[in-house]
Amino acid sequence: MSVERTLTITKDHPALAGHFPGYPIVPGVLVLEEVIETLKARYGDGLVVTGLPAVKLSSPLKPEEPLMITIEPEDTDTAAFICRVGSRLIASGSIRYRLPAEST
Repeated sequence: MSVERTLTITKDHPALAGHFPGYPIVPGVLVLEEVIETLKARYGDGLVVTGLPAVKLSSPLKPEEPLMITIEPEDTDTAAFICRVGSRLIASGSIRYRLPAEST
């Protein structure tokens, strides 16, 4: 079952301070954090990320752009993710995780 979530990183987010003055972009690590939060929303806070075997940051995300995260499980501990703004690819890759015992 795929998981989807749309969110917006606001221009006053603390991670944007100094990243970059006059042309703010959302740090890639914050995009990845939102991918993890999307998985946690589905499986619970007990989810543990065990690896990010593949990550590609394709295009910068600007503050206030609506980011759509789609996660498609590949097996019991790996999922593929795609992050887009409209048709523009922001990031993609795969994430490995361990589920809490009560979610399996």
